[in-house]
Amino acid sequence: GDILDAYLRTDGVWIFTQNKQFYTTNNEKECADKCEAERNFTCRAFLFTRKKLQCLTLAENAKMTVAFTSTDTVLYEKRIYLMQCKRGIGTDYRGTEAKTQRGILCQKWAEKIPHKPNYTPEKHPNAGLEENYCRNPDGDENGPWCYTTDPAMRFDYCAIPECEDQCMQCNGEDYHGEVSRTESGLECQRWDVQEPHMHGFILKHYPGKDLKMNYCRNPDGELRPWCFTTNPKKRWEYCNIPRCTTPPPVPGLSSQCLSGKGEDYRGRIATTESGNACQHWNTQFPHKHGWIPDRYPCKGLEENYCRNPDGEKQPWCYTTNSSIRWEYCTIPPCGRTEQGIAGKNNAPVQVPLTEECYRGKGQNYRGTTSVTASGKKCQAWSSMFPHRHIKTPDKFPDADLRDNYCRNPDGDSSPWCFTTDPNMIWDYCNLKKCDDHTQE
Repeated sequence: GDILDAYLRTDGVWIFTQNKQFYTTNNEKECADKCEAERNFTCRAFLFTRKKLQCLTLAENAKMTVAFTSTDTVLYEKRIYLMQCKRGIGTDYRGTEAKTQRGILCQKWAEKIPHKPNYTPEKHPNAGLEENYCRNPDGDENGPWCYTTDPAMRFDYCAIPECEDQCMQCNGEDYHGEVSRTESGLECQRWDVQEPHMHGFILKHYPGKDLKMNYCRNPDGELRPWCFTTNPKKRWEYCNIPRCTTPPPVPGLSSQCLSGKGEDYRGRIATTESGNACQHWNTQFPHKHGWIPDRYPCKGLEENYCRNPDGEKQPWCYTTNSSIRWEYCTIPPCGRTEQGIAGKNNAPVQVPLTEECYRGKGQNYRGTTSVTASGKKCQAWSSMFPHRHIKTPDKFPDADLRDNYCRNPDGDSSPWCFTTDPNMIWDYCNLKKCDDHTQE
């Protein structure tokens, strides 16, 4: 990746430090190279001035000294020295924890009392053996440790938390890391600005999605975290976030029945509400689709069981009937017995909230139909997959763009929606005009 990905950038900040070196460089990347090659001290950060093209490598970061504002200056701090968590066994941990898991103060690595150390800064100059901070210079499988100040205990391990935000579980919907460049190296656009790309991902409309700074995020259920780019010719791109080695969370017991929309349903019902057998998720026949189990490891796409991977009204599946692409499934609600509600001849669990017809152009239609006239499933209005668009709930607050229900936000001839078929952007919905004599 880009060398600058290893640094946290802050514009307009200068930090006071006595231990520094001056260099003349042409850009921030050359300055980062100087920081990596610094041998006079441990380089934790660097300052770069755009006008003078001046580079200062620094022994301290903003956590260790005084910072103040300075125009035309950019501070780059090495992320590894800002992290208070460990990745893997923590051989690259450079945080400032200085107590053991039992609360005993660590002995300084350069001292010989009360314990004479085998690992010293002189013997291991690249192990980060500074002060009395917990480190893992010998690659101990139990993680960072230190010699203790207790004469009766030579060493002990430190309680350093795992860095969950350095990797992603599932498809990265809960990723809260600070990667801010795309997989091709483009810098990400801040979420709170509309240049160079206008978009609908506003923090107040996505309060739980952590859309801060210009960090890569996955607010709309994409394959993995992404961002809009600062390149006017490239609207958005995926980010290269590694998968966590720890297993993803397991759904709760309530997922054997229907609660809410059934997104956590992991039961074994595999027939639709009209009695059609479900198509296996890992096959593309008779219907081609994008819900491939390997791409969505936490959606429970096992066998041909009914699932709700995309926030639909209730669990569904593609059918083995070549003339019916997909259908909802009838899942017994939680807290009720299955008797009398799981049969194919009974009514579906969720019924339309209002009448399923429209008047005029359908701009006031508020029903729950989410199928097009050609039988395609509707894409959720807040989603940008498979089609990116500007018909978002925040841009059309009065159009009731909920879930993936058919709507007419732009005054078209009748309600419509974007489709989940990558080859068809949109289509009118499978709705009739209301009979004029129908009671309002």
